[in-house]
Amino acid sequence: MTGLAALCAAALALPIGAATPATAAAAAPAAGSSCGTTDAAQGRPATASSSENPGAFPASAAVDGNLGTRWSSAFSDPQWLQVDLGSSQQICQVQLNWEAAYAKAYQIQVSDDGSTWTTVYSTTNGPGGNETLNVTGSGRYIRLYGTQRATQYGYSLWEFAVHTGGPSVPPVQGGGDLGPNVIVFDPSMSSTSIQASLDNVFNQQQAAQFGTGRYAFLFKPGNYSGLNAQIGFYTSIAGLGLNPDDTHINGDVTVDAGWNNGNATQNFWRSAENLSLSPVSGTDRWAVAQAAPFRRMHVEGGLNLAPNGYGWASGGYIADSKIDGSVGNYSQQQWYTRDSSIGGFSNGVWNQVFSGVQGAPAQSFPNPPYTTLATTPEAREKPYLYLDSSGNYQVFVPSLQSNTSGPTWVNGRTPGSSLPLSQFYVVKPGATAATINQALAQGLNLLFTPGVYHVDQAINVTRPDTVVLGLGLATLVPDNGVTALQTADVNGIRLAGLLIDAGPVKSPVLLRIGQPGSAADHSADPTSMQDVFIRVGGAGPGLAGTAVEVDANNSIIDHTWIWRADHGTGVGWTVNPADYGLQVRGNDVLATGLFVEHFEKYDVEWSGERGKTIFFQNEIAYDAPNQAAIQNGSTLGYAAYKVDDNVTTHEAWGVGSYCYFNVDPTIRMDHGFEVPNTPNVKLHDALVVSLGGDGQFNHVVNSTGAATSGTGTTPSTVTSYP
Repeated sequence: MTGLAALCAAALALPIGAATPATAAAAAPAAGSSCGTTDAAQGRPATASSSENPGAFPASAAVDGNLGTRWSSAFSDPQWLQVDLGSSQQICQVQLNWEAAYAKAYQIQVSDDGSTWTTVYSTTNGPGGNETLNVTGSGRYIRLYGTQRATQYGYSLWEFAVHTGGPSVPPVQGGGDLGPNVIVFDPSMSSTSIQASLDNVFNQQQAAQFGTGRYAFLFKPGNYSGLNAQIGFYTSIAGLGLNPDDTHINGDVTVDAGWNNGNATQNFWRSAENLSLSPVSGTDRWAVAQAAPFRRMHVEGGLNLAPNGYGWASGGYIADSKIDGSVGNYSQQQWYTRDSSIGGFSNGVWNQVFSGVQGAPAQSFPNPPYTTLATTPEAREKPYLYLDSSGNYQVFVPSLQSNTSGPTWVNGRTPGSSLPLSQFYVVKPGATAATINQALAQGLNLLFTPGVYHVDQAINVTRPDTVVLGLGLATLVPDNGVTALQTADVNGIRLAGLLIDAGPVKSPVLLRIGQPGSAADHSADPTSMQDVFIRVGGAGPGLAGTAVEVDANNSIIDHTWIWRADHGTGVGWTVNPADYGLQVRGNDVLATGLFVEHFEKYDVEWSGERGKTIFFQNEIAYDAPNQAAIQNGSTLGYAAYKVDDNVTTHEAWGVGSYCYFNVDPTIRMDHGFEVPNTPNVKLHDALVVSLGGDGQFNHVVNSTGAATSGTGTTPSTVTSYP
């Protein structure tokens, strides 16, 4: 059957794929339930994205109460069916009575205006037949939004029933205090008491790599003396001034590796932001690994990125900062610095990248391994909390800038605008996903205070320019295989300062920006994710299909570590499986500071056009049991960074992949980077490394670049491809 018209004519006599309609609707809500038994959708106005045959299968047929009539869509994705309930109602259950042509992946969405939608249910594994979905949400409009058909035909529903009721929900209030795990210091406090608080948290968090403690230290504007703020796991330190120099510490903000015998390669999940320092010795120490940003900092001296004793280190990220003295890279294997000012930079191990950095060393990759861009193509700094002149909390939201260089604040205030805390739902431990989504539906932004938050439904960010900001590595854990957080295809959403931890039931996607099929142009006001980190395993069992999926065009990914755990609890090839780290489907997406490691297929797969990456750090999954486990058709291994074959324009600078196959050291990878052979797909300064000779790369990019060999851990490099 090749013609739609012929199929439509045949369907008039017999529904596609079924001899008879279903004989009964899905069960109504149980007696005594607070959810009503009346179908609120029956007989209400219904519209649809399409109809296979408007005369035979209209949208209204899905809400007419007749199990012998149905709505059926065109044979393509996505499609939707929408019902106007007549007034805003509390929705507690949806029943879907599918014909044989059903949805494999779909969402149930609600709206007050028929324009801005909130997802109250989402699945990528719909079973068809009769489905009863218990949901929590409110709105005048409700729709089924299908993104993947289960058959070659369209979406076909005998009935779409909606049940309403349940207790009324009072509106969520904005503002309030910041909770018990935000510790605020005032210049009037004694240095002794401040130091005692800092030390108390550090003693708890120093070695708590997979603990549940979460803390934020906030310093009100003013001067502080005699402090050494040692920063452990899941701890953030920040000033509450509008500019970094508003809050000054005569002392140090320190990360070292004494807890790990001088090895800094596991100093993850901590941050420093919006402070100025006068280090006691003249040089501050910030010996960190991944997921440890150093933002909006002014160091009136030097900055040492190595641990005491100059042991191993594997970091890291600096942005929007001013280092008056020199940055001592020393043992750091890789580092990315963006839009900052430095007094100098010493040493380079494998991959040191600079964009928009005043005082950066000249381009010289691979010897020394410096990749230097004069500007960053596009940047919008991370939102941050501050105190205004009246002593009230506000969140400053920096604006988008192009071709940037140097810190945004050295010649005055960072360009942007402020939002009062009253426009934020201040989320505290114990908050439910339903309440969080209600706050979003009311138009509030989100400020997550330090804590671990289990969510049993996706947090749905649908309003343009919504800010979702976490303090103290606030952590989202999806329960029952849901997506932890997802956004609509709208302008200007800011996601920042969050850790998403996969749960023990597999989530097909942990974080989704935009929706499949997103097509809007967001170039004037893109969505951004900044200091958003993803973890699969390590803190316990975790499973995922894809960690991060970016569907929205023009999105900015500014510093992320997407990590399938190689150590900790719940770790193993079949214990914490996850196929893909980052899948980019949107066009014109920019990544600045991309760290992705250990996924079982592609760590990064890029199918959108005109993508750009500045700095990429990767380790291939250590724990592949044998060569066959990572065989990719006729190719040995899945590339760390894959640009899909149909992409015509893509560019990346300073990209590195390392292998360390400690289970089967005989494994070989054909290449670390796989891209289409076309003139406008370009890689600059690419390298692969075999760590100690446990596994090898045959090439760097496609079939270009020498193989790694031996145990010397010497990079193989390609300065330009093609």
